[in-house]
Amino acid sequence: MRTWTARLGAGLASAAALLAGAAAAQETPAVEGPVTLVHAGRLLDRPGQAPRGPSTLVIRDGRVVEVRDGHADPAAFPGATVVDQSDRFVLPGLIDSHVHLTSDLGGQARFLAGITDNLPAHAFRAAENAQKTLMAGFTTVRNLGDSGGVTLALRDATAGHRLPGPRIVDAGESISTTSGHMDGRLGFNDDFREHIDHDNVCNGPESCREAVRLQVGRGANVIKIATTGGVNSRIGAGLGAQMFEDEARALIETAHLYGLRVAVHAHGADGINLALRLGADSIEHGTIFDDETLRLFRQSGAYYVPTLSTVNGYLERLAADPNAYPPEVMPKIRWRIEITGQSLARAVPAGVRIAFGTDAGVSKHGRNADEFGLMVRYGMTPMQALEAATVNAADLLGLADEIGSLEPGKRADLIAVDGDPLQDVTVLTDVDFVMRDGRIYRDDARD
Repeated sequence: MRTWTARLGAGLASAAALLAGAAAAQETPAVEGPVTLVHAGRLLDRPGQAPRGPSTLVIRDGRVVEVRDGHADPAAFPGATVVDQSDRFVLPGLIDSHVHLTSDLGGQARFLAGITDNLPAHAFRAAENAQKTLMAGFTTVRNLGDSGGVTLALRDATAGHRLPGPRIVDAGESISTTSGHMDGRLGFNDDFREHIDHDNVCNGPESCREAVRLQVGRGANVIKIATTGGVNSRIGAGLGAQMFEDEARALIETAHLYGLRVAVHAHGADGINLALRLGADSIEHGTIFDDETLRLFRQSGAYYVPTLSTVNGYLERLAADPNAYPPEVMPKIRWRIEITGQSLARAVPAGVRIAFGTDAGVSKHGRNADEFGLMVRYGMTPMQALEAATVNAADLLGLADEIGSLEPGKRADLIAVDGDPLQDVTVLTDVDFVMRDGRIYRDDARD
């Protein structure tokens, strides 16, 4: 009996040693090949959890390999590059879930540019805006509608780091019904209407299925549809529902058939609720909520993307030119300015899932972080706003395994700022350091 007990004790001791060794190996994984060490003064590696104090991110091949407390000794990593952000607050690269990279013109100026500018001009402007966005700390964006395939091509160029810009999840062209928000023929007389591309509009279920399949064939990563009118549409038909249920169902079901998520432009509660009942993955703008809206959001788990920054664009353009927008648009703009933020104020205490999005293009590119101040003004804490722009947005985009936090295995997308964004979220409007996929795109200390 003593021999059996001794053997059992020895076996348990061996097992304990093996487990301890495995735990130690997990805590300090072997790192092979050249690495980059980012020394952070404070580190928010997992938004939603408390930030760390002085820390080190160990990065190799564009991904985070390890997160260490304290500033690791470079001697332990032969040939390592050290990036000193020890006097700054480091956090994951930000994600804007709603942008339009080809322009930040508005009103009459945008209408005219659509006629006078050729496709290369749009492509150049999109590349310029992509660089502004990246330098502002947004390492990933979801581009929700442009024409001519410009941002689809830009997506591939920035993915390969051939051009400086964020990672792009692209919708191709947005879809609506004829005379809906995405109908590019609005505002033109009959001599021009049929000569303007309009294969992104649909009427009836079969036509709507075809419109989705066209964007799938073009390589879209997400489908964007409009169930209501739009503020900037050159038509005075209001902001309520402008799509029948069978049309919306056909659009959403066809997108899901191909494994693509659906972002829905919707202002009025009737169009929002229609989309949520049919399985929309996100509601963009969502200016009017009713009690049914809140219930459907909670039931479906869909995300709300508030795009509060649109009012900044409107106010700035009107200050520069009171006639910047045509008469049929102005009443809608005044309404949007007055009501913006009310839905967010209802959504936060109701537990609606919120993802960060600006509608940059209506507001100015490169100033995406202005949205944070508005989100806090209308009921979010700084941490909730940061979660919306990181882990929540990553989940909405289907990239939660890749981005949104700085955990081992994820992409090394990170930014650094002076100050503490958990105390003053506006410090995010002045980013000092930007890394995407382990590549440094901005470092004010070096510049």
